[in-house]
Amino acid sequence: MLAIHQVVHRVAWIFKTESVIMPAFLDAVAPEGSLRGLLRGFLPVVNRFGHSVPPLLYAERLRRMPRKKVSLVVTSGLMAVPFLALSAIWLATERKTQLWFPFVFLALYAVFFAVTGLNQLGYGTLQGKLIRPHRRGRLLGWSGIAGSVCAIACAWLLLARWLAVPDNEPGRIGGFGHVFAFAGGGFLVASAVSCFVREPADERVAATAVRHAHFGTAWRILREDAAFRRLAIVAMLFLTMQQLFPHFEALGRQPLGERTDAVAAQLMLWVVVQNAGTGLFAFILGPVADRFGYRLTLRIVVFTAAAIPILALLLARGPHAGTADRYWVPYFLLGLVPITMRAFSNYALELSPRDRHPHYLSALTLCMGVPFVFSPLIGLLIDLAGFAPVFVAAAALVTLAGLLTFGLKEPREDL
Repeated sequence: MLAIHQVVHRVAWIFKTESVIMPAFLDAVAPEGSLRGLLRGFLPVVNRFGHSVPPLLYAERLRRMPRKKVSLVVTSGLMAVPFLALSAIWLATERKTQLWFPFVFLALYAVFFAVTGLNQLGYGTLQGKLIRPHRRGRLLGWSGIAGSVCAIACAWLLLARWLAVPDNEPGRIGGFGHVFAFAGGGFLVASAVSCFVREPADERVAATAVRHAHFGTAWRILREDAAFRRLAIVAMLFLTMQQLFPHFEALGRQPLGERTDAVAAQLMLWVVVQNAGTGLFAFILGPVADRFGYRLTLRIVVFTAAAIPILALLLARGPHAGTADRYWVPYFLLGLVPITMRAFSNYALELSPRDRHPHYLSALTLCMGVPFVFSPLIGLLIDLAGFAPVFVAAAALVTLAGLLTFGLKEPREDL
């Protein structure tokens, strides 16, 4: 049932992909003359803040829940609300490019990721409770490949058709009302599926039994556990890649101009190949993680990810700069990023005792949120200096993260 939940979740997620759909939507509602790079820079901020602070505040409450699936059911359903609201606003608004629209969108997007952070904490904790360490890669692999197949089929049939419908302003893609309604409905179905997870209840912990300061708990883990501290440094450097997510779309769209049909077709292609990459890499790397551990898995994916910004620059600015035909290749490799995030979480699960899984996961997500305070600055730098210096610097930082994986311990040696 956890695999089916992830499949449905993936189908909904493909219609809000933060590397393609969300920056395209922000560009569609941002008025001409606004600093769109700066606005796109706030997308990773709200993403990572939601993944970092709310889970930290929620970890102790989740630890005391006898059945962790309750959290998964509720948060999966709440993830639908912001997208159903965005769908209603888009359909009810005649003129889309209004100054208030980007800020309303960012506020709803922040709510969505706050709930998503709680959802992923609940999923990770439930997985740690029910699935043995040597079987988690299998869950990742099969749910990844099945989720990608289903998500790609839905995107291929629906996404380009919806996005190709222009709004009432020339050169602007539309159809976001249907796209977001589909995403919201998918999260509601994922909530319903998670009701059927079979989970034995834990012994109830009294509410007054453990009272840790939320940030103090994360700081103690970081200070006392050297293996976790090394993991946090690698993760923070790697997250430079996710800060570039909204800007890959803007870089690749430049040769397309304002041809609505061409833009819609390319957006659909990029979404499809990225999710195909996620499914394929999950299917390949899941067994690798089960057999050899997550340290080797992290090393492989981090070094591979370091090449993506350079490849994107070469395809966008090199000999083939006049076409977007080959720009799908970086998006295929970007499919590694969700796998890497799951690998970081699973590695943290192996570092920690079972009763501290929520604390370790929330401490990791808090550390991973630190680099995102620079995301608006990255967007502003792209507005002012262009894509090349920012993308090259990001590639260097991710390469450093790969080198630091050689300092990680292998938790399975202690089993």
